[in-house]
Amino acid sequence: MTQIGIGNPRHTVLLPDGTEVTLGWSALTDTGLRREVNEDSYLAKPPIFAVADGMGGHAAGDFASAAVVTRLAEHAGKIVVGTPDIDQALRLAVQDMGRGKGVTDEGSGTTVTGAALGSISGEPAWIVFNIGDSRVYRLIGGVLEQLTVDHSIVQELVDAGQITREEAETHPHSNVITRAVGFHEAPLPDYRAIAIEPGMRLLVCSDGLTKELTAYGIRHFLTSNPTADAAAHQLLDAALGNGGRDNVTVVVVDVLKVTPPAP
Repeated sequence: MTQIGIGNPRHTVLLPDGTEVTLGWSALTDTGLRREVNEDSYLAKPPIFAVADGMGGHAAGDFASAAVVTRLAEHAGKIVVGTPDIDQALRLAVQDMGRGKGVTDEGSGTTVTGAALGSISGEPAWIVFNIGDSRVYRLIGGVLEQLTVDHSIVQELVDAGQITREEAETHPHSNVITRAVGFHEAPLPDYRAIAIEPGMRLLVCSDGLTKELTAYGIRHFLTSNPTADAAAHQLLDAALGNGGRDNVTVVVVDVLKVTPPAP
C-alpha cells in the first residue's frame, strides 16, 4: 500500500487558458475485513487523482500498485498533464515491476484508474483513464454516471448480452480482468475527456468498494454528504459494513468553483 497525497478541502489551480478551478478532495484506503495485506495504492495530488489495485500475490501486487502511483506522482505539481504523460508513466511502471521484490515468474500487475486535469484543443478538461476494473464515477445534478468501462470477463458477457448487469455482480468470474498494467505487457489505457463543471463530484475507487455497494448506494453517499471528506468516510464505512471482502480505496474530488478567464 502506497498513499501519495492527503485530502485538501480547498485548493485553486490556474489552468493554462486562464481558467481558475477550485477543488476539494479526500482519499482513504483500508485493508478490509478479510485480507491480510492492502495491495491498493492511491495518488491524490493535482493534477492527478488515481487508484491502483495490485495483483500477483501480496508482495508483487503491493509493489505493482505502488510502482504505478509513484510514476504518476512524478507529474504531481504540474498544472495539467496529457495522455502522453500518463502513457509514459505507465510504461516506466511496468519496467519498475520487472525489477520488483516478490515478483513471480508470471509477473505482477495492477489495475489503475483516475482523472487528471488536462487540456483538449486548448480547453480545460478532465482526462479520465483506466485499465482493469477499478472505476471512475461522476455525480452532477444528482445524476451518477460510471465514466469508465471495466476490462473484465463479466463486462464482456454483459456487452454481448449473455448476462445482465445484476447477474454480473454475483458471477463466479467477477474477479477476472482482461487488461492490466504489468505482466510483461504494454499498458493500454482507455481515455475519455469530460468537461470541468462547477458542482461536479468525481469518485475514483477500487473494486473493493463496488463489490460491496450498488450504484444506488454509491449515489446515496455521494449526494448526502456535503464535503468530499465526509463522502469518502461514509463510502468506506459502508463498504466495510457490507462485508469488506477486499481492500477498499476511495478518492472523492469536488469541483467547488470554475472561474473563466477574463475577456
